[in-house]
Amino acid sequence: MYALSFIVSLVALTVWFFRKDKQDARIFRYLLIGGLVAYAAGVAFSHAAWGVKMAVACRDLLALSIFGIIISALTHKSYGKWVALVAVLGVSLWYNNRFLSASFSSPALSGIELSADGELLVEITENQAGLDALQAFADKNGLEISPAFQPEHPEWTELDAYYVVNIPDGKSAEWQKIERSLERVKGVEWAEPNEMVTVAPEPGRKVPEINKKYGINDPGLGQLWSFEAMGMDKLYTLLEDKNIQPQKKALVAILDTGVDSKHEDLAGNYKSIKTQYDDDPKGHGSHCAGIAGAVSNNGVGVASYSRNNEFVQITSIKVLNASGMGTQQSIIKGIIEAADSGADVISMSLGGYSNQTKQRAYEKAVKYANKAGAIVVAAAGNNSRNAKEFAPVGAKGVIGVSAIDPNLNKAVFSNTVQDIPMGIAAPGVDIYSTIPNNRYGAYSGTSMATPYVAGLVGLMKSIRPNLDTETAYAILSKSGKKTHQNQLTGKLIQPADAVSALIKK
Repeated sequence: MYALSFIVSLVALTVWFFRKDKQDARIFRYLLIGGLVAYAAGVAFSHAAWGVKMAVACRDLLALSIFGIIISALTHKSYGKWVALVAVLGVSLWYNNRFLSASFSSPALSGIELSADGELLVEITENQAGLDALQAFADKNGLEISPAFQPEHPEWTELDAYYVVNIPDGKSAEWQKIERSLERVKGVEWAEPNEMVTVAPEPGRKVPEINKKYGINDPGLGQLWSFEAMGMDKLYTLLEDKNIQPQKKALVAILDTGVDSKHEDLAGNYKSIKTQYDDDPKGHGSHCAGIAGAVSNNGVGVASYSRNNEFVQITSIKVLNASGMGTQQSIIKGIIEAADSGADVISMSLGGYSNQTKQRAYEKAVKYANKAGAIVVAAAGNNSRNAKEFAPVGAKGVIGVSAIDPNLNKAVFSNTVQDIPMGIAAPGVDIYSTIPNNRYGAYSGTSMATPYVAGLVGLMKSIRPNLDTETAYAILSKSGKKTHQNQLTGKLIQPADAVSALIKK
């Protein structure tokens, strides 16, 4: 409807220019109006984020205006009618092939990138007929299919009915056409693109010394303006004065590029799930791990949410490669594995621009994690846009985290969370933490803000193991501190106030 309505509008505009003084001119005027209304509906209901829709609409309407000016000029020429008709025919074919047909199907124009190893995720009916129908479609179209996910508890979810569809290189540009065709196959419940996700921390700088006394001997505390902003000393005092004891040691799973499990400031708080997850070729996962659960009071590096390290431990699940790239499938596999491994909190400092109006597979994975007792936390993203256009933070059931700077302003790069149902803020600029090989460095990003929230939720889960996502978020938001752009960022977490509210429940 989108492409056809644009062409109908162009033809109606052309004919109207030549018939505007005739009695039948109103027919073409109404046809033009109807074409534009249909065009607007086609754009509005396309599978793309609103930012992409607006860009496409502006481009098309500008083109239509330019074509209209040219056609208007031709009406004053004796040969104008035939030239205009030929021109409209040629322009329509060219513009359709060059722009219209690719507006919402090209990953580049849609602002997304698909996995080269499997462009689509497909949910089938949970019976042999659904699989047979999908296999028949794949055979007919030269596609390859394979199971996407293998949850330990398939009775909790429909994710075991998902398959990944690999499109041959010669047909990869036709992914949206194939997606639409799949949706019409009897036995197929849902089809969506297997989008790429990335991590992209901003380089940080060494921050000035703060000289705060926290009652612990970690030398890197002077670098942590975040501790002052969150009132970490108040938390330490509260835990000790109230003699708050953990009911369990909460496990925070860092879904990332891996974690350097031998790091001097991580090893004491680290639990290995698989040895292949215990190194970090990029450094991003290790930096996040230190923010969420560095060993406190050990005379090296930085610290985390308690002086005695009794509340939280961290683990790693690699969902991104050494370049910091992953796919929707790899992220969902990681969520399932974290849930099956007993994670209490799942921390995802990653994401990507999404053209999906509903992140169905992500939402099923989050529900699966919730049923296993895990709370899912994800980065808002670093594109200075609305986080609802990004995945997985836009999925229902996720606590989304924006980043603030030392002045409690929204970090210039941070996406906004006003349209995320559970949006919250944490420090995310010049955050000093652990990097591989017993080193330390400062990075910036919502990637850094996310593990601050995940670590705090882990602390809360250790005190109240049955804590669910909605209750945790309500406490974080109610106890949080307003920022200077509070509507865009959500409130800044205040650990002491959050724990105080938790123990009163």
